[in-house]
Amino acid sequence: MSAVLHDPEALLDQELPLDRAPITALVDAMLARKDASGLRAGDCAQIALLLTGHARIVAAEVHRHFEALAKDSELRPVTDQVLQEAKRRLSVTSQTTLAHAQQRARLVKALYRALDQLLKPQPAPSP
Repeated sequence: MSAVLHDPEALLDQELPLDRAPITALVDAMLARKDASGLRAGDCAQIALLLTGHARIVAAEVHRHFEALAKDSELRPVTDQVLQEAKRRLSVTSQTTLAHAQQRARLVKALYRALDQLLKPQPAPSP
């Protein structure tokens, strides 16, 4: 069973573990859709809210790892760009359209890609 994560104040970001598999499946399903047939506006709204909440949690995790990067890390500029884009997109009020739910799905995908980059073992700096 999954709960909808609507947390606009980001109060839960340090208390809930990320359950990536169901969200990734939802992201893939939303991005595969060509139209909203079979989805009501309410469905799109709930999906967008769930993806928004999850995006906020993943963005907070990416930010924590970003802050731990060395100042000269090659990952800093790219990660900063992803975080700025996430901040911009998450500032937009959630809507009830398929396009908006898909936009949130693309954001979650980008944030997970950034998180995966940050979690990869980094080569030791050369002396």
